[in-house]
Amino acid sequence: MALGERLARGLRPGAVVALYGGLGAGKTCFTKGVARGLGVTENVTSPTYTIVCEYAASLDGRSVPMYHIDAYRLNGDGDFENTGAPEFIGSGGIAIVEWSERVPGSIPADAITVKIEITGPQSRVFRIRGPEALIGAVAGNAGRGE
Repeated sequence: MALGERLARGLRPGAVVALYGGLGAGKTCFTKGVARGLGVTENVTSPTYTIVCEYAASLDGRSVPMYHIDAYRLNGDGDFENTGAPEFIGSGGIAIVEWSERVPGSIPADAITVKIEITGPQSRVFRIRGPEALIGAVAGNAGRGE
């Protein structure tokens, strides 16, 4: 969760964070860290069945919504559009999309991507792509960013 918290510090309104990784990789755990870094006080859970959960967050002292979107049960970009989720992408809030690989055409080219690879029962490798300043802030003392 600490890595998600560090990433949250570098986010700006309208940011999209696209999460990639298999079942149990830690996408929701990472999202909980981002939420904590944005001052979300509610319990963050995976929106697998509701598709989208909205949380009250704070960014640079301003109130912003954080949208937690789960595309696991969707069958592509058409389903994503039918849920209304695209209205949250780039809306001025922070959008975090789990299972982004299921809706590739809905993820903006400038999205921050976080690829999580399971390397053992309690170990993960994170590959993060985004603006260089953000990557520097996240990598700090956590290892390397891409």
